[in-house]
Amino acid sequence: MGRFTLPRDLYHGKGALENLKNLPGKKAMVVVGGGSMRRFGFLDKAVGYLKEAGMEVQLFENVEPDPSVETVMKGAKAMQEFKPDWIVAMGGGSPIDAAKAMWVFYEYPETSFEALITPFSFPTLRTKAHFCAVSSTSGTATEVTAFSVITDYHKGIKYPLADFNITPDVAIVDPELAETMPAKLTAHTGMDAMTHAIEAYVSTLNCDYTDPLALHAIEMIHDNLVASFNGDMAARDKMHDAQCLAGMAFSNALLGIVHSMAHKTGAAYENGHIIHGAANAMYLPKVIRYNAKDPVAAKRYAKIASFINLKGETTEELVDALINELRAMNKALKIPMCIKEYAVGGVIGEPMVHEEEFLAKLPEVAKNAIADACTGSNPRQPNQEEMEKLLKCCYYDTEVDF
Repeated sequence: MGRFTLPRDLYHGKGALENLKNLPGKKAMVVVGGGSMRRFGFLDKAVGYLKEAGMEVQLFENVEPDPSVETVMKGAKAMQEFKPDWIVAMGGGSPIDAAKAMWVFYEYPETSFEALITPFSFPTLRTKAHFCAVSSTSGTATEVTAFSVITDYHKGIKYPLADFNITPDVAIVDPELAETMPAKLTAHTGMDAMTHAIEAYVSTLNCDYTDPLALHAIEMIHDNLVASFNGDMAARDKMHDAQCLAGMAFSNALLGIVHSMAHKTGAAYENGHIIHGAANAMYLPKVIRYNAKDPVAAKRYAKIASFINLKGETTEELVDALINELRAMNKALKIPMCIKEYAVGGVIGEPMVHEEEFLAKLPEVAKNAIADACTGSNPRQPNQEEMEKLLKCCYYDTEVDF
């Protein structure tokens, strides 16, 4: 028996933000990030709409990229004091993911972060508040998913929290917010969305409900991402819808080891973070080659290649074409091909992750990646040796031949 869960309502298209004024409630806590929503005027608009709905509004600002357990607890405490009946999270994946976790600790102050690490083990929510997510980036799709990624900086590990309870009640997908993204963020979030759609399509939990969403998202991203990166706002608007469709697919079909590896390498190294979308972009071609040893997965990758009109007569040729196309997209988006080329900020340059540190931490990072919640739905289940080999291929940009 399968399950397919999405928000109760999704408002999309330019001007969709205005639907905040129709939320029924008395108090709203608005959770936002580092300032872009305020700087471009969207935060003031949102607060105005909520007040028009008759609500008292309080802000929780400055959620950092890759939100921490400490930020989550601080936000939950603010909610416990204010007692909102709506949590409205605005911005990219970080503030929305943080707000989802805050929601749990607001309603269940006695629970522990460790208790939430086990997938699909959350307590029942909506005893105190409902949740509205307003996305401003075209990648994470957290506005429609059952996922939240929170970083434990003491352990250097990103934890994907998963439970249908944290699927938002209302999602607002207004492309006007995404038009403010800088080019680099457009590239990274776009390849995150591509990875979501491809991993959902080959996941062992794919189904007839998720496949059409995944394929259409892949096609839209393939057709629009590079143009969006180069400043085409019509393509940018299409990307905002595409990433949401990819989110609908992966929230229900789950993901695979591209995300497992991105989660566990993201905060593992001393000189800075590997940006999540850039990590996915670098690792995806290598994981496709690894997974394509499984004949079922290979046929699915070939179907993706055919669907976006890549050339090939055999399954193997189509898989090759897909890998080459993704690498070409990375090049056009100025994303490094491997960790060794990755510099601070996700650009190509002097390595941020030095070889000595990478190799020293390789066994532990590989072990953590295998244990990640996303590994279970991957087409192949890597052992420790295979995961270490795969990570090395992602560091050096060498061929996967196992």
